[in-house]
Amino acid sequence: MLDELIRGGSPQLPQGVRSGNTEELTGYHWKTLWASMTGYAMDGLDLMVISYVLGLIMKSLHLTPAEAGGVATLTLMGAVLGGYAFGILADLYGRVKTFSLSILIFAVFTGLTALATNLFWLDATRFIAGIGLGGEFGIGMTLVSEVWPSKYRSRATAVVAVGFQLGMILALLCAMFLVPRFGWQSAFLVGTLPALFAWWSRRHLQEPPLWQQQTKSKKDEGFPLRQLFQSPRATGTTLGLTIMTSVQNFGFYGIMTWLPTMLAKQLNFPFNKSLTWTLVTIVGMMVGILVFGQLADRWGRRPTYLVFQLGSAVIVWIFFHQVNPTSLLFLGFFLGFLVDGMMGGYGAILAEHYPTHARSTAENFIFNTGRAVGGFGPFVIGTLAMTHSLSWAMGLLSGIYLLSALALLLLVPETKGKVLA
Repeated sequence: MLDELIRGGSPQLPQGVRSGNTEELTGYHWKTLWASMTGYAMDGLDLMVISYVLGLIMKSLHLTPAEAGGVATLTLMGAVLGGYAFGILADLYGRVKTFSLSILIFAVFTGLTALATNLFWLDATRFIAGIGLGGEFGIGMTLVSEVWPSKYRSRATAVVAVGFQLGMILALLCAMFLVPRFGWQSAFLVGTLPALFAWWSRRHLQEPPLWQQQTKSKKDEGFPLRQLFQSPRATGTTLGLTIMTSVQNFGFYGIMTWLPTMLAKQLNFPFNKSLTWTLVTIVGMMVGILVFGQLADRWGRRPTYLVFQLGSAVIVWIFFHQVNPTSLLFLGFFLGFLVDGMMGGYGAILAEHYPTHARSTAENFIFNTGRAVGGFGPFVIGTLAMTHSLSWAMGLLSGIYLLSALALLLLVPETKGKVLA
């Protein structure tokens, strides 16, 4: 079924060369896809687990709200720093090796979080786990982009992106069924299992042919990060893509952090209705990501992004002016579809603008810079909500998607079908 979704045809997999510049699919392609998707699922699991169990951690370890907020902030800081570091390491020493190291660090220190008995060890384990987590997006997307044929590249990276939502669902299930019985520690112990599976599966992968060829050539291309700013055009493209990923993360963190509070406090939604909205929205996200991947491979990157950016501006404005529960539930699907659907294209569009010796650096530097900027989303919305309503503050998010569309039109060229080099 997944094969039909990506290929749009027969599920038969022809045998062929393991190269991202052919149109043949092999078992190697699917191994890279599953391993990368599983790894990125840990990102979604980690994000949502913290939000679900933070109250219990506060009570168990006797933390103040500021101390508890610091735990989440340190995790995010670790992810940003880890993303920068592991992106560069993956270009210098190999995607698969660095992947395995990053996921192993995340798995070990996520498990150790369950053993933390005070604030110091909680902060330390979460920060180091974040460092391991930070490499997941960029290296996984690089690996899949370099291995999969250009014809299916956006669809394949969209499947990787869906892993994040699967992780969110896993976190929700842990919060519903494990945490009430076994405590907040159980959520972090469960988090190690898929991570260890991803680490194990990557042990059987080879480095992409593109990276191997570059290594054999022994050509000195300089420090990878320099390639993002080597010319005015490259600098402009990097700036445009960074604005797009910043808007993506700002909107996601802002909405997912504050919307349950808005539903509960302003509209008096009980917990079960908030939970229903969350599940409907996550389903919308998953469908939107997969549809985006299909359209980006058929229409091109720029047209697809433009449709989703303008659509996000409209749906955010409409959604946060609703008060009817049925309307909110119905529109929640389309909110997730449009706002998070764009995640289906970042892996491909980032990979296609940079050479092999700097591709993983670009993926992780640009996306994690956007993650760092997006981390201020909840703070900005919360600050605005102090003088206005929360729904009013969140409605202003519609404007940032217009900024993203402007950056796309002015700074980011089309790369559909580009052969990676």
